[in-house]
Amino acid sequence: MTDVKYIRNFCIIAHVDHGKTTLSDRLLERTETVEKRAMKDQLLDSMDLERERGITIKSHPVSMEYTAPDTGDRYLFNLIDTPGHVDFSYEVSRSLAACEGAMLLIDAAQGVEAQTVANAHLAINQGLLVIPVINKIDLPSANVDLCLRQLEDILAIPSDEAILASGKEGIGVDELLAAAAHRFPGPRWADYAGTRLLIFDSVYDSYKGVICYVRVFSGSLKSGQTVVMMSDGSKTQVKEVGRFSPEMRVEKELHTGEVGYIVTAIKTVSELKIGDTVTTVENGAKEMLPGYKEVRPMVFSGIYPLDTSDYEKLKTSMGKLQLNDAALTFQSETSVALGFGFRCGFLGLLHMEVILERLRREYNLDILSTYPSVVYRVYMTDGEELEVDNPIQLPDPSEIEAVEEPTIHAHIHIPNESIGDMLALITEKRGTVVHTETLDETRLVLECKMPLNEILVDFNDRLKSITRGYGSLDYELDEYRKSRLVKLEILVNGEPVDAFSSIVHESKAESRGRQLCEKLKEILPRQLFKIAIQAAVGGRIVARETLSAMRKDVTAKCYGGDITRKRKLLEKQKEGKKRMKQIGQVSIPQEAFIQILKSSQG
Repeated sequence: MTDVKYIRNFCIIAHVDHGKTTLSDRLLERTETVEKRAMKDQLLDSMDLERERGITIKSHPVSMEYTAPDTGDRYLFNLIDTPGHVDFSYEVSRSLAACEGAMLLIDAAQGVEAQTVANAHLAINQGLLVIPVINKIDLPSANVDLCLRQLEDILAIPSDEAILASGKEGIGVDELLAAAAHRFPGPRWADYAGTRLLIFDSVYDSYKGVICYVRVFSGSLKSGQTVVMMSDGSKTQVKEVGRFSPEMRVEKELHTGEVGYIVTAIKTVSELKIGDTVTTVENGAKEMLPGYKEVRPMVFSGIYPLDTSDYEKLKTSMGKLQLNDAALTFQSETSVALGFGFRCGFLGLLHMEVILERLRREYNLDILSTYPSVVYRVYMTDGEELEVDNPIQLPDPSEIEAVEEPTIHAHIHIPNESIGDMLALITEKRGTVVHTETLDETRLVLECKMPLNEILVDFNDRLKSITRGYGSLDYELDEYRKSRLVKLEILVNGEPVDAFSSIVHESKAESRGRQLCEKLKEILPRQLFKIAIQAAVGGRIVARETLSAMRKDVTAKCYGGDITRKRKLLEKQKEGKKRMKQIGQVSIPQEAFIQILKSSQG
């Protein structure tokens, strides 16, 4: 057992792709936590999806032992590798709650980015000590002086505290380990009377059930003890405790200040709350650990299995995913066109993409997602207030007094030469620039307010193409604002198709309607009669396309003879088509839904 004063709990925070996971690899190598033969790049990124995209999605804890060369003291380091993308900031805040210190990585070639600023403020607000690290100094394009200047100007952190490093080359790793030992404080709240553990993450194991990742703040815990979840008072027995090195290793007991895992008797997904405080029956705590709030989803979309028989499998898979990902919410819904499925809530679009990809890969499901939407507040003429996240639920326009949509407060870091195109994009997305700040001779920050639903589909892609990959975005939810929003419906042969409905701003209804009608005209199979494809807003048609009829050659059997014979056959065909039009029902194939929903998100 390591003395509490020699335990250091810290995490690495940074903007996406600034080298957190690579630097973690070097720390594991230098402390000999992982043998050379077992070492591989991105060791802490366990998901194929993480390794493929080069991003961290889940937090990954690992324990390392370090002996200080100057004093000979043996330290226990608990490192938590965190994600950098804006959609996963809830993962970062959870990891920070389990730490006393944070290493803030800045890419020497890119400088301080939007997410760097956001994560630094998150850490400082939670009372963590921040050590700045200028990473990737071996790159030819590295500009260390500029980074040090930005550190002081933007983050107000003294530049002489910074450590210069390169995760790839292993430069500065010894200095980082020494700084972690001597500069980070020991575990906080260790002298509290009761036992308190913070659940900062969890995973589902098909053999063991629910495995909770915990940080012990005070007291100790061993297998066989009964623990209480303080948020709802539920009790369960601990089956196993252990630490990460980096794979799970069973221990007899977890002590104050340590990070590890506990296996409980909990087998169902919904019983566990991430961020909950766990205490023991024998040495119960009176108050929960501070500073944790439940996350609220910002983006909603319907997820449906392509094969209706996969509905139960999808339900089980969503449950397992929700356990690994506290921010995912879902409830059952049905659609006339798509059958049974779920209405799911996500933190953002990347979060949604990752969940869909994990469902396809890890659970081998063929699924389809509907157009993403946000939560609108609808004020009715009779004084009632509704929250609507699905276009189908939007009431008739005559009953609506006003609609409010969520807005975001965004910070967009861009190169100077991109400002014209960027301002045009912000205006197109109904945003307003509140403030512009110059960072240095090459970069500036645009502070702007814009509706959340405008950035859902293609904003990030277009930001990257305008800035040639150098732009970055960080945003937080702002107020709800009144807006002229309408429900855009697509009618095929006069019948509304609910799967294609969306809530759009009045000014964009016509162009979006025209775009969808044109797309449907290309995709829908032709029938024996003409089909009208229309876009409607509150009963008013704003766009229309006509799918021409498939024509059978009824005159093929006429060879030679009088023209009147052919005319007679054609007239007869015309009459039949008129009747068919009146009774004809258009059946839209599943592929058409898949194509249109994919294209509307692309």
